Amino acid sequence: MTAAAYPQLMSLEQWRGLPEAPAQRVELQEGLAIVSPRPTPAHSRAASRVWQQLAAQLPEGFEALQEVEVVIDAATPATVRIPDVIVRRTDADDSMITGDQVVLAVEVVSPGSRRTDHVMKRSEYADAGIAHYWIIDLDAPITFTVLRLGPEGYVGDQASGEVTVRSPFPMTVVLDAG
Repeated sequence: MTAAAYPQLMSLEQWRGLPEAPAQRVELQEGLAIVSPRPTPAHSRAASRVWQQLAAQLPEGFEALQEVEVVIDAATPATVRIPDVIVRRTDADDSMITGDQVVLAVEVVSPGSRRTDHVMKRSEYADAGIAHYWIIDLDAPITFTVLRLGPEGYVGDQASGEVTVRSPFPMTVVLDAG
């Protein structure tokens, strides 16, 4: 194989210079652009419901955002993820959201994202210091994997259909099959 057969790993600067791709969801994983289809209606509906419920319960000074780029690792080869929902402080820098600004990241599992959400992103988010990570699986029954970052990585529990937490804030989120 020639050197041209191996793509160049992108830097964060190169990534930020790319045009938007509204028909696709593009994340940067260790310098490689990873393209996936846009979320299905069920996925989008679940993410919106979580966003609405979180936004209504957050203390002053925090906000919930949907589908924003989060720089997980700025060093080349860079990693940029797009969680379905994040919670962060309202006084955080808007020019570039970094992992250390994210209090909670939420991913809704898609048919092709199970391994990425449960393994890759779990590892990346832990390395970035994101203290809370929720994984929502829409297969019946709907399950929440609620993870907290500890000294040895993420630890947590699963709940079905409804989750109530005390940390990072007292909150309850309910998802039904509808």
